[in-house]
Amino acid sequence: MRQRVSDLLAGAGIFLRGFGTWAKDPGLMALGAVPALIVGSIMLAAVVLLGFQVGGWAEALTPFADGWDEQWSGLLRLALGLGMLVGVVVLCVLTFAAVTLAVGDPFYERISRAVDRRLGTAGEPVDLGLWASIRKGVRDTAVLVGMAIGTAAVVFVVGLIPLVGTVLGLTLGAILGGQALARELTGYAGDARGMTLVERRALLRTNTWRSMGFGVVAYLLLLIPGVAVIATPVAIVGATLLVRDLRGEPTHAADTADAADPADPSAAPAQP
Repeated sequence: MRQRVSDLLAGAGIFLRGFGTWAKDPGLMALGAVPALIVGSIMLAAVVLLGFQVGGWAEALTPFADGWDEQWSGLLRLALGLGMLVGVVVLCVLTFAAVTLAVGDPFYERISRAVDRRLGTAGEPVDLGLWASIRKGVRDTAVLVGMAIGTAAVVFVVGLIPLVGTVLGLTLGAILGGQALARELTGYAGDARGMTLVERRALLRTNTWRSMGFGVVAYLLLLIPGVAVIATPVAIVGATLLVRDLRGEPTHAADTADAADPADPSAAPAQP
């Protein structure tokens, strides 16, 4: 048990290390924040709109409860409304990551590869070719979105449990959502190593608790409007460090006179 807690904390620490990159290379990280700001604003507006509508939807979906005692019909509709809201929030967090990564693909790839260059790349990036890359991207995105929908559905069903459903739904959403985010966010580092989605999932399972610690922190921070914008590029730095850690690659730069930050992409060699 102690080892599992240690791994959870280590995974969380891997994510949090990425925040130091904002101080070292704010320009690069700010580029990664722009897609998150655009996508996040749209999704936040959608969630707020849903919050005003969910009560009416819950009532419309339960006409059979009109003849019930007001207390029981109200409890049922409250549970249904909260379940829908929690499920949609989980779905938004997971699809937020997928859509943001797609919109900001060049920026996030640059951030991930900068981390690899700083720490010692595992080899030349794998060039799949245009069409093979497109097919792989579409296939991986479809799988990840399918997982997001499945996770949201499970959380919605659990959220229907009276009294404790909302708390259980939020907890389950953080766990399942964190695992899904870990799969999504490690895509750039995995692609640079020629890994398929199946291989990436297998890698994350080599230390499930460490991967979960990373993913849950990512999930919780991406839940918070504003913080999600800052945390998205940080997540790419952390995900690259996570892949390196699980593969046994160096995650800290060799000691140097200037003691450069180990996750600082700005320390990477200038490109020709």
